Amino acid sequence: MGEATERFFASLPARAPAVLRSPIKGTLQIALATGNRTDHWLVELAPGSARVTHGRGPADAVWNSSPDLFERLVTGRAQAIAAVFRNEATFSGNVVLILAFRLFFPNPPGTRDPRETAREQAGRRA
Repeated sequence: MGEATERFFASLPARAPAVLRSPIKGTLQIALATGNRTDHWLVELAPGSARVTHGRGPADAVWNSSPDLFERLVTGRAQAIAAVFRNEATFSGNVVLILAFRLFFPNPPGTRDPRETAREQAGRRA
C-alpha cells in the first residue's frame, strides 16, 4: 500500500466535518487489488464524520480498483468518475456514497477556483 493512500485514509476523520456536509450515511468498502492480493478498507460516512477501518465487512457500496489508480486519485492525478468510465475502476451499490466520498479527493495539481480567475480578470479591467 502506498504512503499517500495510507495518509489519505488516516486524514479522513479529521477532514470529514468540512467535506461531508450533506445528510449522507452509509458504509463504503474500498477494495484495492493487485495480482492475488486485495487490501480492503471500510469507510463509514455520516454527516460531518468518517470512520475508517482496514478490513472487510458489510457495505452499502463497493469501490474496486488497483492500488496504483487509487494512489493517483488521492494525489489528484486522476478523477474517480472518469476512472469508472474508462473501466479502470468499478463501483456497485449506493452511488450517492461514491459521489460523497470523491469529495475527499484533491483537485488536480494546478487547478484553480474559477472565482479566483474571474476576480483577477475583473481586477485587470479596472
